[in-house]
Amino acid sequence: MNIGIIVMTFLGINIDFFFMLLFLLKKYHVLQVLLGYLAGVMLLLIGSYFIGATLGLFLPEWILGLLGILPIYMALHDDDGNGAPKWHKQPIITVLLTYLSVCSGCVLAIFLPIMIGKSIHDLVITILIIAILVTMIVFIIKLVVTTNLVMKIMNQYGEIMMKICYILIGLYVFWDSGLIHHVLSYF
Repeated sequence: MNIGIIVMTFLGINIDFFFMLLFLLKKYHVLQVLLGYLAGVMLLLIGSYFIGATLGLFLPEWILGLLGILPIYMALHDDDGNGAPKWHKQPIITVLLTYLSVCSGCVLAIFLPIMIGKSIHDLVITILIIAILVTMIVFIIKLVVTTNLVMKIMNQYGEIMMKICYILIGLYVFWDSGLIHHVLSYF
């Protein structure tokens, strides 16, 4: 088990989500964001371990692209209204679903090969390392969000920037997963 590979892989896969953390930490309490983020990461890591190579037999990566619908939905539906779904009003679930929609395809595609053939001991070490990284990243980004310039920009443009970011991430998930290519191959 190469700890350096685990750290670099995690950072590389999650770099796009770090930007989303700016918005999530502005909107929700740091503990809610941390718990939602940790839940998503752990779910995908454990899933990568247990599902392993068999995932490809039952669920092609392009299907995971359908998760791109979640951030687009969140961008187009205001959560202040009474009609918002219950999960959208619960910050931990919102962070979890945001993370899954942004990173599931990459995490599963990258961590599946890394976790194949590893022991439970390796899985536990990987989980501990990544849990420490997630915690550090959330608190570092929380510090960035609280700087005066970032606060001013987030207060003035944060809501629209978040919606644009959600839409772009949803479209990126469609593209990156191969969903668009798969759909276009039928034409």
